[in-house]
Amino acid sequence: MHPTVYATHTGPIGYDGRILAALLYAGPNAAWSHYTAAEQLGLMKPRDDRPVYVTIPEHRRIESPPGIVIHRDRRWADRLAAVSPPRRTAAHAVLDVVAVSRSVDQAAAAVAEACQSGRVSAADLLAALDERPRLRHRGSLRPIIADVAAGSHSLLELRYQRDVERRHGLPTGERQRAVDHEFTDVFYPGLQVELDGRLHLVPRQRWRDLDRDNRATLRGEATLRYGWFDITGRPCDAAVQVVQVLRRTQPHVT
Repeated sequence: MHPTVYATHTGPIGYDGRILAALLYAGPNAAWSHYTAAEQLGLMKPRDDRPVYVTIPEHRRIESPPGIVIHRDRRWADRLAAVSPPRRTAAHAVLDVVAVSRSVDQAAAAVAEACQSGRVSAADLLAALDERPRLRHRGSLRPIIADVAAGSHSLLELRYQRDVERRHGLPTGERQRAVDHEFTDVFYPGLQVELDGRLHLVPRQRWRDLDRDNRATLRGEATLRYGWFDITGRPCDAAVQVVQVLRRTQPHVT
């Protein structure tokens, strides 16, 4: 599989075998990090197309063979979770992912997914962030973490808050408001905004969305529903629509 690491069977090597082989290749002072640690900690869903990420102490030198990405950290021992096999703590695994994210949006999506898992908190991330002053995207990360802590559960919800609400001076809606045993993405008095980043809806989910919209109408609330293109491609149009509905009951909204 790798130099000094051999499979003891002739069958296919699965995900668990790949990540364990990478750890064995890297030696005793090595730990899963980045996406691999996040997946093992239940912060993100595993994906077979990702390489295995391993971090070692700064003084060590190891080549990265195909399928493995080796990182080094001078504070390696301080950032380990108290579990076996060794891996980074939840907060540092997320920040590792941020460090290799190509854009702020990609970093924000990672933070939102990890926090939604319930296995890492915004406070944990902020504490870990204080230890990493040179982290990529660091300047943008604090407000993103604050928005996630306030209830934004996805990249699309973060973009709505930034590009529709704040950029256009709209009131701040209530996030994840529980209504009829379900949660509304953004709630304003008399209006609920639903955000869906999926390109296609399965029939059952589509029915549930329509049913929820109908129940909102029966309560006297309007529903505006937006997808990814609406928020990223034409946020001004979305803001205008939100204002038009809010003015029905709040004439002062501009």
